Amino acid sequence: MTDASAPQSSLLHHTGFSYFVIAFVARLPFAMMVVGVLTLAVSARQSLSLGGLTSAAVGLGTACFGPLLGAASDRFGQRAVLLIVGAANGIALALFAWIAYSPAPDAAMLACAFLIGATAPQVSPLSRSRLVTIIAEKMRGVRRDRVFNATMAYESAADETVFVIGPFVVGVLASFLAPWAPLVAAAVITVVFVSAFALHPTAPRRQTRSHDRPTGPVSQLFRPTLLVVVVGILGVGLFFGSTLTGLTAFMDERGVPEQAGVLYGVMGIGSAAFALGVAFFPARFALAWRWVAFGGVILAGTIALPFVSTIGQMAWALALIGIGVGPTLVTQYSFGAERSPVGRSATVMTILGSAVIVGQSIGAAVTGEVAQRAGAQASLILPAVSAGIVVLCAFANVVLSRRTSPTLLSTVPSARP
Repeated sequence: MTDASAPQSSLLHHTGFSYFVIAFVARLPFAMMVVGVLTLAVSARQSLSLGGLTSAAVGLGTACFGPLLGAASDRFGQRAVLLIVGAANGIALALFAWIAYSPAPDAAMLACAFLIGATAPQVSPLSRSRLVTIIAEKMRGVRRDRVFNATMAYESAADETVFVIGPFVVGVLASFLAPWAPLVAAAVITVVFVSAFALHPTAPRRQTRSHDRPTGPVSQLFRPTLLVVVVGILGVGLFFGSTLTGLTAFMDERGVPEQAGVLYGVMGIGSAAFALGVAFFPARFALAWRWVAFGGVILAGTIALPFVSTIGQMAWALALIGIGVGPTLVTQYSFGAERSPVGRSATVMTILGSAVIVGQSIGAAVTGEVAQRAGAQASLILPAVSAGIVVLCAFANVVLSRRTSPTLLSTVPSARP
């Protein structure tokens, strides 16, 4: 049982500061792998089309096995699953870097890319699962609700920040070292930090379940209010993939494709700042309307992309887009956590994380093909299409929120992340 003083303890007291450092760094390779594969394939094999296909293979692997890894963690415990997939993913990343420069056929690259996606450690949803369990067991009353909300807000902001930092790190390493360097770095980070995350004392051996709150049926995962969030976050993934690939084509025409990730990092400045600033938004700025507002900012910025002609203009457009990306992604994760069926929050979070990677991969594949056939300017139309999906889902969410819970349109619900 929890003693009387436990509710007064902070989450940091139960996890230690090292946990948040390890968990943050451990999720970085997940954000680097699609971009790293794309950058290396384009540089080593001189084919934007192949780069897009390998990125799509990563997404396919994640789509097929990501949710299964979450379920396996529930059944067998996080520690065993993470140690196995972490080692396998590190080997796959290093192997892809070798295959890219070898005489091996393109099919070998595609198979290895699929393996990278299939073994990607699901650090983000498993971190949420751990922290929620600690909060539920160690805290009570109002303090528990307050710590839960703050923790989930941090987790969402950390996810969004990593998905912007990842491509930037890839760009820096590819530019100043070599195109293979990002994947080797990701392999090292995976082996070291995912293993540390797995072995951390907070790792549950088996997912604990509340006996008085039975797990929600699988059918609840297909509710329209949850599906609209999945499609919306898939749209953000499509935006990531199409924007980065279009930007790579844009920089390739200027002779420096490996610097695309560095320029992409410009978007991360406003994105990270506004993502972390979501916690300070007033309650009257409701979740549903946040999605509409900041999705609209993304759309406005992407409409300008096909018309830019200089690197400076591209940087300004990406900076504007970044203002909308962070809050949009944080808001979508907030809806996902709030609408998760009882006992299936880790499953939902894994699905949302996989949707970002799948969207990123599909966007990269389609945009790479368009860039190969029609050039960079044509490929830069696709980010606006992706942003349009995000905005359409935002308005659909407003309608669904009004039907199911009108409070979502006027206040920030107390249970939201």
